[in-house]
Amino acid sequence: MIELQFFERTDFKQLINWIDSPEFLLQFSGPKFDFPLTEQQLEDYIKGANTDDSSTLIYKVIHEETGNIIGHISLGEIDKKNLSARVGKVLIGDKSMRGLGIGELMVEKVLEIAFEKLKLHRVSLSVFDFNHSAIFCYEKVGFVKEGLYRDYRKMDDEYWNTWGMSILESEWFTRSNRKEGSGAKI
Repeated sequence: MIELQFFERTDFKQLINWIDSPEFLLQFSGPKFDFPLTEQQLEDYIKGANTDDSSTLIYKVIHEETGNIIGHISLGEIDKKNLSARVGKVLIGDKSMRGLGIGELMVEKVLEIAFEKLKLHRVSLSVFDFNHSAIFCYEKVGFVKEGLYRDYRKMDDEYWNTWGMSILESEWFTRSNRKEGSGAKI
């Protein structure tokens, strides 16, 4: 139903068009970007990404039936010594595709890369505590809440809490009924 392909300069405009407010940008990227999102910020974002030795893999999400770009996701902070990484910048930009299980598929595909291709041990993420649909999605895929970071990010005069969540390789392989080290094709 979906395919992950590396995010490129030709995809900048699409992502910029999806980000329509400072609040939405903070939910999407945390403090990484400033509103309004610009091509220069995205240029800095992809610099050094998507190579065999980079610590960040950035993807656009393609709907296989239509060929349309419908979302975005990244696997960052790839630490080959500690065998860990963070899922981030998860977005279903095409609003007509929300609520259809696409988010779950996106996260599963990026975890497949993390655990089966990169052979990582732990993958974590952060999600705002009010984003109930995202929390449900992450828990459905196997992420576990580890702790609540209170007043973690500031938006205007308000502070937002963030859940720290993670999944371990053993949990991934148990959940996905695969053998550890099976190296499924991506």
